[in-house]
Amino acid sequence: MKKESNASRLSGALIYIRNLRDCPPSYLDDPERKEFYEIVWLQNEAPLHALKSNDQALQRNWIYLIPPYRVHQLNKAGKNGALISFKREILEDADKEFLLDIFKIFNVQGEFSCLAADNDAAANLQQIFHLLMEEYQRPGNLIIVKAMLKVFLLKLIQIKEHTFTSHDIHEKRVYEFLMLLESNYLQERQAEFYAANLGISPKRLNQILKEKLDKTAMQLIHDRLILESKRLIIHSENTIKEIAYDLGFSDRPYFSRFFKKQTGQSPEAFQQHVRSHVGTKQNTLV
Repeated sequence: MKKESNASRLSGALIYIRNLRDCPPSYLDDPERKEFYEIVWLQNEAPLHALKSNDQALQRNWIYLIPPYRVHQLNKAGKNGALISFKREILEDADKEFLLDIFKIFNVQGEFSCLAADNDAAANLQQIFHLLMEEYQRPGNLIIVKAMLKVFLLKLIQIKEHTFTSHDIHEKRVYEFLMLLESNYLQERQAEFYAANLGISPKRLNQILKEKLDKTAMQLIHDRLILESKRLIIHSENTIKEIAYDLGFSDRPYFSRFFKKQTGQSPEAFQQHVRSHVGTKQNTLV
């Protein structure tokens, strides 16, 4: 597909696939990586995040689904498994129902989601992944790669939900709202704007979102702002004051109050916590 070079491995790419043990540091440091969906598939490994049950001690197949522009902290150093990164554009010809399912399994309003695959599901995934990797390594096979990626994602949907979700007009509106939000959250922070673009009332929009995502439009707008705030605090060289301005806040104190109300800690405390965390872990997915 795309030869390795000292330049950005992701520049101009729609998909990037590697064995986790062979994933170069240059990928983790690539500034374009933030735009990609990531599938981190651990094979016969313990999970990367704390669980409430004793399953944490089990070595099995754990599949982490990480949306773009997230600030996850998953230390995958020395792990067995695979990495699949792709841009949403590679699925641009897919129908809205399928894309909404992808939004759901990747938990686009959160940091990431995690699936635990049993042996049968993992074996099926491995067969699909093998075919996907074969086509990925052949030049000029993007059409087949896209088809195999979609099959792989459909299998992940099956693993999470066991049966495909039923789709109705409300789920399509949720998808359309999320797409509008991605494009407009920095400028438009009122439910009225999104409702008007969807041709429904703000009250009806909130009813639909509460039913499907258990959050109101304002809560989802705030969630997206916080995620972007965290990303900028971690990845940019800007000061908190500059970040507040970039996000459209009138001043730093207003931004700090908003951030603390939503997260329970100040931007400075969050920044210090992340720096401390990253400093104690190597090869961390950030």
